Amino acid sequence: MSSEDQIEQAMIEMFARMHAHFGKAVKGYWFYESEACPGCGRRVNAMQHKGHAAISLNAYIYRKRGILIGYVLCNRCANEIHRAAEKRPGVQIARHDIIEKSLDAAYEAHMNRLDA
Repeated sequence: MSSEDQIEQAMIEMFARMHAHFGKAVKGYWFYESEACPGCGRRVNAMQHKGHAAISLNAYIYRKRGILIGYVLCNRCANEIHRAAEKRPGVQIARHDIIEKSLDAAYEAHMNRLDA
């Protein structure tokens, strides 16, 4: 299975879970395909996790449109978030706000291209 297929399958599974939990508040999903990290703009790359190369696949709900947005982070942003979560589980850091703002703008630009 290709990495694109794995990401698509993961997005389908995340959407199903979120839809089951939040109901009609989550209407669909979209994957941010840019090679630029939404947290810092650097190129998205693999990170080391338990001795293996891995990507940090994440998702967040864009409430304005009810869309689950999937994305990957560069290893620097992923590690920053993981370290912060170890210290204070469940607490968002400033990097999350940057990521969400970037993804919101990217999704709106995507929708504007579709409407054009």
